[in-house]
Amino acid sequence: MSLERLFETVGQHFLNVMYFDGGRYVIAAGVLTVFLLVFRTWAANRRIQRGKNAGMKDYRREILSSGRTVLVFGVTTMATLIGREIGVINFALDDAPLLTIAWQFALIVVVHDAYFYWIHRAMHSKRLFRATHLHHHKSRTPTPWTAYSFSSWEAMVEAAYMPIFLLITSLLGITYAGFALFLFLWHMIIRNVMAHAGSELFPAGWVDNPLTDWISTTTHHDLHHSDRHNYGFYFTWWDRWMGTEHPRYKEEFRKNAKPVVMFGGQRQPTAERA
Repeated sequence: MSLERLFETVGQHFLNVMYFDGGRYVIAAGVLTVFLLVFRTWAANRRIQRGKNAGMKDYRREILSSGRTVLVFGVTTMATLIGREIGVINFALDDAPLLTIAWQFALIVVVHDAYFYWIHRAMHSKRLFRATHLHHHKSRTPTPWTAYSFSSWEAMVEAAYMPIFLLITSLLGITYAGFALFLFLWHMIIRNVMAHAGSELFPAGWVDNPLTDWISTTTHHDLHHSDRHNYGFYFTWWDRWMGTEHPRYKEEFRKNAKPVVMFGGQRQPTAERA
């Protein structure tokens, strides 16, 4: 690939990439914010950190730093596209069988969960925390807009997953379906804003059902912001295997996920909160 063609590719696609990465964040965080406002009583009754709410200063910091994160993700996406142009990264934009899309999507999610857990724990080390992860933890009471509130260093580490994963799978001879990648990117941001909702979004009984208790809830990540346990993203596996799950996680979830009235009415205190 010539240098001229390289710059042409960057020029043609960079704005589209920025619109896509920024749009995912704004749509996911915006829709959840509207949901929490419309169902205000429901959200208040499922509030995880009772009596604590983010202020305008927090929202302003989160949205401004999220713009920086979108830029970093955009640059990384362009690097991925350039890698495809020069032949070191493989993914196809053609239609693929549904089964192929399903197993490729599942693989990239499971591997990303492991990647996130270990880089997250690393960023909590004394040497790295201040430079990388401290900015995200300024959001002691998370909001949907906390999802992309990263320092530049953390944004780069988070964004690096996609090109690293695709480079390794390309070396193994796997050509990823573009739609599987598209689904993953939307799944990632949706789960991210759900984890930072501040109110429990998952139904009562979730942590007591073996078919669902391995999927992380809003409470799972909210406890990380207030008590520094629970380093996992989509699943609870790594925290359980490594002994880093909050000891009262299930208890706290049960308190937050009680069925409540969504429109009007007063919530009756439960035994746990009475």
